[in-house]
Amino acid sequence: MNYRMIGYLLGVILIIEAALLLLPAAVALGYGENVAPFLITIGILLVISLPNIIFKPKNKRIFAREGFITVAAGWILMSLFGALPFTLDGAIPRYVDAFFETVSGFTTTGATILSEIESLPRGILFWRSLTHWIGGMGVLVFMLAILPSANGETMHLMRAEVPGPTKGKLVPKMRHTALILYSIYVALTVIMIFALLLCKMPIYDAVVTSFATAGTGGFAVLNNSIAGYNNPAAEWVIAIFMMLFGINFNLYFFILIGKIKDVFKSGELRTYLAIAAVATIATTINIASTFNNMSDAIRAAFFQVMSIMSTTGFSTVDFNLWPALSRTIIIILMFIGACAGSTAGGLKVSRVIILFKSIKCEIRRVLRPNSVNVVRLDGDVVPDDTVHSVTRYFTIYMAIFLASVLIISVDGFSFETNFTAALACINNVGPGLGVVGPMGNFLGYSDLSTIILSLTMLIGRLEIMPMIILFSPFAWKKR
Repeated sequence: MNYRMIGYLLGVILIIEAALLLLPAAVALGYGENVAPFLITIGILLVISLPNIIFKPKNKRIFAREGFITVAAGWILMSLFGALPFTLDGAIPRYVDAFFETVSGFTTTGATILSEIESLPRGILFWRSLTHWIGGMGVLVFMLAILPSANGETMHLMRAEVPGPTKGKLVPKMRHTALILYSIYVALTVIMIFALLLCKMPIYDAVVTSFATAGTGGFAVLNNSIAGYNNPAAEWVIAIFMMLFGINFNLYFFILIGKIKDVFKSGELRTYLAIAAVATIATTINIASTFNNMSDAIRAAFFQVMSIMSTTGFSTVDFNLWPALSRTIIIILMFIGACAGSTAGGLKVSRVIILFKSIKCEIRRVLRPNSVNVVRLDGDVVPDDTVHSVTRYFTIYMAIFLASVLIISVDGFSFETNFTAALACINNVGPGLGVVGPMGNFLGYSDLSTIILSLTMLIGRLEIMPMIILFSPFAWKKR
C-alpha cells in the first residue's frame, strides 16, 4: 500500500476544494454577504492539505487498491469539509444536516433537508449548486484534467470514479481523456447558460441552474424548484439538456471527430431514448385529464421523465399527486437511470441491457444446453467477466438498497416514503414519493437515518466498490 501517494493525492483534492471555494466567496463578496465561512474553510483546508503535498512522494506508483481508497476517501473528505460553510454561515446549523446536503450536492443527488431556500445567501446557494457541477463529471477526473503530472497509472482513479460497467480511454494518455471529457462538459454547460438567458432567466439563476442540470443534480434556488419560474421555454431547455447530460460523453467525442456512425450504432443510446419516449407518451396519456390542455401535459410529462431518468430531480409539478401508473413509471425510471459515462446515476441503461440479455442467454442455455450463447452489445461480444460483474453489482446494489430501507424504517415513515427515499439516494435521483416527494424534504429523518442515506448516496455515486474497499480491513493489509 502506497500510503504516501494516497496522502499526497488527498492533499491535492483538498487544495482543489479550497480553490473552488474562492468562487462562492467571490459571489458572496459581490452580493455584500458574509465571506468568512468560505475563508475559514479555505484556511482549514490549506492547513490540513499543504503538509501532504509540499514533499512529493518518490514512489508515485498506485494500483487498483490505492485508486479505490483514494477515490472513496477523497469524496468523503470533500463532503466533510464542504459542509463547513453551511454550518459556519448558519444556513444549516446542524452539521449532520449540512453533511447530508453537501454529500447530496457532490454525488449530484439533489435530496435536501431544506424547506426554505430563497432566503439563503447567494454565495451559499452558489456553493450548493457548484458541488453538483464538480461532482457530476467527478472530482478525480477534474484533478486528472488539470494535473500535468497525471500518468497512465491514474487509470485506476478514473476506473474507480467514472460510472458504468466498463471504463476506457478516449485517447492514449489518461490526462488527455479527462481533459476532453471536461472540455465537452464545460462547453455544454456554457451553451445551456446562454440558452436560459435567451429564455429571460436571470443570469445568476441561469448559471446555478445550468450547474445543477449539467451535474444532473437538481438543486434549485427557488422553493418550488423550476416551477417557480413559470417559464415554459426554460422548462423545455432544461428538459432537453437533462436528456443530453444523460448521454454517454464518449458519444459526443465521436461526434467531434466525425465518427457519427458509431453514435448511431450505440444500443445503449437507442434504448435510452426509446425508454424516455415510451415513458413520456404513457405518462402524458395518464395525466392528460389533470391539465387544461395537451401541450401542458406533454411538457410536464417530458420534463419529469427526463428529470427522473437523468436523475436530476428538478420538478415543475408535484408528481406525488399523479395517478398510480405515472408514479410507478417514475419509480421504474429511478432504478434504470441514464447512460454509462454520463453525469447521471441509477443502474445505467447499459447494465439493464446486459442483465436482460444475460437472462435471455440463461433461458436459452437451459432449453438448449449444447448451444453457444453470448451477450452482445453494439454487435460486440460482452466478455463473461463484464457480464458477471454486472450481475454481482446488481446483487450487492439490491442488498445495500434493502438494508437502507430497513434501517431508516425505524423513523416511522410510510413504506412508500422509506422505499423511495432509499431509492432516490442510492440512484442519486433526489426526490422520492410521500414525505420526500418533490415538494417535501428529508429533514424529518433521524441523525442515524441521515448518515445512512448520506453513505447510500456516496455508495451509489461511486458505484459501490470504492466505498466497500475503503471500509474493508482486507484492503488495508500489506501484500
